[in-house]
Amino acid sequence: MSQGEVQEQYHQNSTNGEIDDDDDGFSGPLLIERLEGNGISSSDIKKLKSAGFHTIESIAYTPKRNLTQVKGISEAKAEKISDEAAKLVPLGFTTASEFHARRSELICLTTGSKQLDTLLGGGIETGSITEVFGEFRTGKSQLCHTLAVTCQLPIDMGGGEGKCLYIDTEGTFRPNRLVSIAGRFGLVPGDCLDNVAYARAYNAEHQLQLLSLAAQMMSESRFSLLIVDSIMSLYRTDYSGRGELSARQTHVAKFMRTLQRLADEFGIAVVITNQVVAQVDGMSSMYNPDPKKPIGGNIIAHSSTTRLSFKKGRAETRICKIYDSPCLPESECVFAIYEDGIGDPRLEDDNDK
Repeated sequence: MSQGEVQEQYHQNSTNGEIDDDDDGFSGPLLIERLEGNGISSSDIKKLKSAGFHTIESIAYTPKRNLTQVKGISEAKAEKISDEAAKLVPLGFTTASEFHARRSELICLTTGSKQLDTLLGGGIETGSITEVFGEFRTGKSQLCHTLAVTCQLPIDMGGGEGKCLYIDTEGTFRPNRLVSIAGRFGLVPGDCLDNVAYARAYNAEHQLQLLSLAAQMMSESRFSLLIVDSIMSLYRTDYSGRGELSARQTHVAKFMRTLQRLADEFGIAVVITNQVVAQVDGMSSMYNPDPKKPIGGNIIAHSSTTRLSFKKGRAETRICKIYDSPCLPESECVFAIYEDGIGDPRLEDDNDK
């Protein structure tokens, strides 16, 4: 089945299904079709959509010189399109009190663990990028599977009342995990699976192209979560050696900027997982008992809003530590991995210690 057929099939499922996209419950981004008129034709709209621009916000957040790179869009036309978008999307200053009021309306997606939710100030925040890094078997992919289900829950249950987009770069996605997690939260397994749009990325270029497809799907239906598991895996193999480091980091920066744009545009939560590498620089191991750091360098560090470090604990338990956050203090908590997803450690686990 081709990529277009897959997308058409998914669109049919979304129109038949389970999460209601009515106007009362969801005030989404402004669709690009609203720009038609005032010298902007329907053919111009089609050209912009083919280049990955599906909302007025995406136009407003993009430099004008990027619009001129769209085939068939002249410099004068790009200027006109950008000016019309700026009239509909607020781009100026606002008061701190107004921004505070908007921040208070942000929803958080539950992780399935009350202790982990408390550590994160309510859960995974929408409109921002949350990075989770750690060694293998620390629960990164298990958290992603749990969030793919909880994002579909009603808001009063800690969900986002939306669908999930899951980009898998390592082949670790398992639908049967979603079935067991759905049962825990009282969701119909079949409906839950239909509300998760899955794509396997095979190289770094394909990984970026999937975000353009994701933007189109988000403009057509209500999504609340985008997962990339894991973000740097393909970059480590597609770019090798110091000679390609600059090109790699430039591509990573573009990918992260696109992720943040989607978070701003559609108000979704973005969760990325990352691998770690051992530090071997001189005396670091003497002063740092755990000399492992996430890969991706400063590009990933500056682009991620909240960074979480996962470590192994005893048996099913794992330790989450706030590695970096603009508003959360440095602290940690213990959670556990079970058949039905991420949760709080159970009494029998405590007795085993």
